[in-house]
Amino acid sequence: MARWGMVIDLDRCTGCQACVVACKVENNVPPTGAEESRQGRAISWMRLARMELHEHGGKPASRLVPLPCMHCENPPCVKVCPATATTLDEEGLVAQVFPRCIGCRYCTTACPYTARHFNWHAPRWPEPMREALNPDVSVRPKGVVEKCTFCHHRLQRARDEARMRGRDLERGEYVPACVETCPANAMTFGDLDDPRSDVARLSESPRAFRLMEELGTRPKVIYLSKGE
Repeated sequence: MARWGMVIDLDRCTGCQACVVACKVENNVPPTGAEESRQGRAISWMRLARMELHEHGGKPASRLVPLPCMHCENPPCVKVCPATATTLDEEGLVAQVFPRCIGCRYCTTACPYTARHFNWHAPRWPEPMREALNPDVSVRPKGVVEKCTFCHHRLQRARDEARMRGRDLERGEYVPACVETCPANAMTFGDLDDPRSDVARLSESPRAFRLMEELGTRPKVIYLSKGE
């Protein structure tokens, strides 16, 4: 089985937020009004977070860091969910089963990356946007938690197409929307256990690091620090 992961090169990232927009469009994330945003109730599966990172030489620098779900190998959110609504599957994806979610928000409290969002209201889209909803992604109801899925529906679709052609899934056929859209090619996705994959090679770079790895969560989103 694959072990899906992502590498984000902060030396290439320009902070354009194309990944943020692509994620919202691909996954039917509803727009949020100004008042909800002020209350901290905006939903964004991928966002840019300002962080103080230590670059080469130990000098701290303020960076905009793309922040999806980390799809941890040791996810705290899975351990606290009383309804088994969030699980770690055999390929390392942290899944969210919306019909099981009871809205207790234990997982949002447990997640150190604040990558989970609670639906305070039923989703609403302006009429032109409603016509562009992605039929491959379910629209979440009020009262559940949602998060980045690494565009799991794209994996299912790619596997179905490969099966229809009587072959295995090939390298590069499953790519999340954020990675596909990035104009700077700052994001790389693939099987971390495939030594021939770009994502596995980049994850071993001297510039590679993980956010809050001291917590033992073992995230599968890996960052490359800015070069010298």
